[in-house]
Amino acid sequence: MGKAGRNPTISDVAELAGVSVPTVSRVLTGAVKVSPAKRALVEAAIAELNYRPSAAARVLVSRKSRTIAVIAGNTSRYGYAETIRGIEIAARAEGYTVMIAVVESADDEEVDRAVSAVQTQTLAGIVVLKFDPPGAAALRKLGADVPRVALSGTRETGVPQAVLDEAAAAEELTEYLLGLGHRTVHHVRVPPSRRVDGRTSGWRRALRKADAPVPPVHDATWEPLSGVPIGRALAADPEVTAVFCGNDEIAMGVMRGIVEAGRRVPEDISVAGFDDHPLAELWSPPLTTVAQDFAALGTRGFQLLLESMNDEGAGRYSSERPKIVYRASTAAPGR
Repeated sequence: MGKAGRNPTISDVAELAGVSVPTVSRVLTGAVKVSPAKRALVEAAIAELNYRPSAAARVLVSRKSRTIAVIAGNTSRYGYAETIRGIEIAARAEGYTVMIAVVESADDEEVDRAVSAVQTQTLAGIVVLKFDPPGAAALRKLGADVPRVALSGTRETGVPQAVLDEAAAAEELTEYLLGLGHRTVHHVRVPPSRRVDGRTSGWRRALRKADAPVPPVHDATWEPLSGVPIGRALAADPEVTAVFCGNDEIAMGVMRGIVEAGRRVPEDISVAGFDDHPLAELWSPPLTTVAQDFAALGTRGFQLLLESMNDEGAGRYSSERPKIVYRASTAAPGR
């Protein structure tokens, strides 16, 4: 067995043999000649570890597969769907097809099921949408036999990654609300992929830099309706004048709760969201938010994967900073 009792990977063979992963691949495929000394080291490591290359790994090293997999915690939410669309467009342009595996929860059994379903396929590479705990758990379970890329809003070490710099955008948005004259900004958080996500850390950083009070975080689910009772609770506190929500759908729910409680947006409470959902501009009032180009994130992620599949640029990192979109849901307090 490999490290921590898991099945050995091609990386484990390379480490034990003291050679590179490409060298192990060449021994396995016989496509390129390897010196007798290195071949002996690799074969000894394979025997010691009882390594059995997966079908996906064998196809990968022979460069025959034209299929990539996308692992995602959801496919219906706006950001997920747009990211997958960007991956598919870029993949088709390069002659690849895309299969999608959904991880419905971060439960070990569910993650193992999804990862196993992917690893039994003959794949050229894998893209993981690390937007939530299921995606993060799936990424941790994947071996290094097949090139993989992570897409998210926070940087992950040890794997090529395309990122939307959510922390910087959230910090800028919070600074904007403080600049309007609000004493502080309350935060409604969507479920993070780890203990603290970029949107929350950027919000908190801006408040601390401004020496403003840091209110307790309000946790929503992914369901927009979960924002409604939070909005009612915020409206009941006369000290609340500005709210930053983790995504636009939750912001819409919060705004509904505020209005149901008899307060106005933005006259009494400013509300800002994140993502620039297609409905954000049509909401009443139109929602101040952060525009994230999810389709471009998918394209950037596929390009990183393509480079990894071609043994180019392994470990690369691509980051883009989202832009704030100013609309009528935010204003100076007591306007």
